[in-house]
Formats: sequence, C-alpha cells, structure tokens
Amino acid sequence: METEATKTCRILVVDDELYVCEAIKMVLELDGHEVTSTDNGADAFALHAEGAFDLVITDYSMPGMKGDELAAAMRARNPDQRIIMISAYVEKLTGEGTPLRNVDELLAKPFRLEDIKDAMRRVMNARAAA
Repeated sequence: METEATKTCRILVVDDELYVCEAIKMVLELDGHEVTSTDNGADAFALHAEGAFDLVITDYSMPGMKGDELAAAMRARNPDQRIIMISAYVEKLTGEGTPLRNVDELLAKPFRLEDIKDAMRRVMNARAAA
C-alpha cells in the first residue's frame, strides 16, 4: 500500500551551495521523485507560484531571502505546504524559535543523505495522518 511517504513526490530543493542541491536532488531522484532545485529564495518562490510541490527542502542561511522568510512566504500562499529546513545553525534557530513556526522539520548540517529521506518520510507521514 502506498503511503504519503512512499509515493512519488514533486520536491523543490533550495540551497545556495550547489553541491548540496545536487546531492539531495540525486538521492531523491534515485528514489523516483521529481526534483527541481534552485540556489536562491526568490527563484524558489517563483517556482512555487508556477506549480504545486509536495515538499520543499530549503537551507536557512542564503543570500537575499533566508529560508525562514521563504517558508513564511510559501505558507502564506499555501498553508499546507510541507517544508523541511536544513541549517548549520540549528542550536541558534531552536533557541530563537521563530523560523520553526513555518517549517515541519529542522535538519542539522552536516547531514547524511539518508537523514533527508528519513525527515521526508516523517513529514509526509505526519501530514497524511493529520
């Protein structure tokens, strides 16, 4: 039986570090997902306007629009948008609390690619169960 976490998903990956985008994109495409990637928040927000994504994976610290700003803008457009944020500053973010209100999960950098897949499963299953 197909669950939210195992079905083919449309995923948007946003990170200003090209190798991070490419690594995440590659591992998720190998699992059969349709993945679009970009290196900045403004382009990601434009792509989000063009089509529905089942999941957005975004970095926190990017030039221009930070990940928490992108998440807030996407949630304003689509309150049900599933969002995972990745960051090297998890301790700082969890201490402040604010960026987390618009994301489903926060994942610390560095991470293993399997961690992304696990986070995706948790987020997709949690939303499906709600």
